[in-house]
Amino acid sequence: MGTTTSKVRCDAPPLPPPGQTSLPPPEAPPKADEASQSISDAAAAAYVMPTSSIPNPGPYEGATMPSKRITSVDTHEGFKMDIQKMLSPYFVAIHSFGLGMPQPDGKNRSYSFITQVSDDNGIFMTNIDIEKRAVMGRMHRALFGGIAMAKVQCSVSPEGSNDQLLGELDFGGMTWTGNLKYGSMGGGRVYGMNYYQGITQRLAMGGEGMYIAANGNMLSSYTLKYEMPAPAADDELPSSTSSITPEAPPQAQQLENQPSSWMCAQLHPTQGMFNMHYKRVVTPNRVTLGAELNMTPTLESTVMLGAEFNLTRSKVALGIDGTGKLQSTLETKLGRVPGVPTLNFSSEVDFASDSMKFGYGLNVG
Repeated sequence: MGTTTSKVRCDAPPLPPPGQTSLPPPEAPPKADEASQSISDAAAAAYVMPTSSIPNPGPYEGATMPSKRITSVDTHEGFKMDIQKMLSPYFVAIHSFGLGMPQPDGKNRSYSFITQVSDDNGIFMTNIDIEKRAVMGRMHRALFGGIAMAKVQCSVSPEGSNDQLLGELDFGGMTWTGNLKYGSMGGGRVYGMNYYQGITQRLAMGGEGMYIAANGNMLSSYTLKYEMPAPAADDELPSSTSSITPEAPPQAQQLENQPSSWMCAQLHPTQGMFNMHYKRVVTPNRVTLGAELNMTPTLESTVMLGAEFNLTRSKVALGIDGTGKLQSTLETKLGRVPGVPTLNFSSEVDFASDSMKFGYGLNVG
């Protein structure tokens, strides 16, 4: 009987010990890119964006705009027409005509050609006034991934008295904003800075300083703003805890869609002026009231009152000051679809000087 010889391959894996089944092969170690990706995913899941219950107060220059928009009614005399054309999603051209509108140089007509180019990082805008032969330009550009905003504005004219070149840098955080200014205005250099800080959900404070070398003036101002809910007698004040969620600032959630009162006080020590501004939202997105009081060291004061009514396709604005000058505007859309022309009427009656002005306009585009 012959013998059987078994051949064993040298590269075959070793046999398991007697009485044990074969074991699965060990898992291959993860690749370097997969390991780094898993670490990045774990770090991203563990990172939480910092939040604050104190909202950002916005730019210092716009601190008084909520009330000034109501009390300062924009009226004009004669006929005004603006034609806006979208040449591309990022490029807009505007033709602005005016007839019967008195100008400082004695003319009663005007024409301006405006262009604006915008993208995700900023805008570029130019304004060419044919009658005055003046050119104005403005550029806004985001820097460092949106952390800061650079602004440059300039204007030139044949007279040269109003030429200016001003550069600004806006920056800020979750609860504050700041601004730096440098440029030339009136034949001299200009230096300026401001700071605006949110103190609580409803209180904000800030200040500004500016030096104008042309006349040697050092200008300064200090601002205090406070906003609070102002429900009607039959409304209930929302709870401070039930209506607040971490996704949005508490102030925005509480005061965006309910009646509220807004107050702002400004002190100008150099000029010796004190200003008080007030805005009352009676019905959100419908009825808004405003008031403004300006006082000087000579105890001379001016007061302005305003109201704005927003309807479905129209808006009515009224304003009156302490001298009895009454201003009003009516703006209505000539259709229901977006982009339809807008027709507006404006009037001004000054009882003290016994003068009346009337104007109308059309906005197309």
